[in-house]
Amino acid sequence: MSEENAMIHVEVVYALPHEQRVINVMVKQDMTAEQIIEQSGVLTMYPEIDLDKNSIGVFSRNIKRNATVRDGDRIEIYRPLLADPKEIRRKRAEQAKQKT
Repeated sequence: MSEENAMIHVEVVYALPHEQRVINVMVKQDMTAEQIIEQSGVLTMYPEIDLDKNSIGVFSRNIKRNATVRDGDRIEIYRPLLADPKEIRRKRAEQAKQKT
């Protein structure tokens, strides 16, 4: 098998508050993360995923959709944040000051 046709094993992961979907796929090693996500079928299972809005990563590190991945990588599709964590911490600190 030539180098460009070599197959690798990758996981595509999408997590909701009460559910995590892990899809194992065998893909050509030169495929982009976006192509792998499309091939996994996760976009059909979860039509709310919009790769123009949802960021993606490998093992908690953001990557671009055109990035290639390695054998054993875990492509994660992140949901948009509902609230800014910095803003939440700031509000908690203000509330703590008011209580003292």
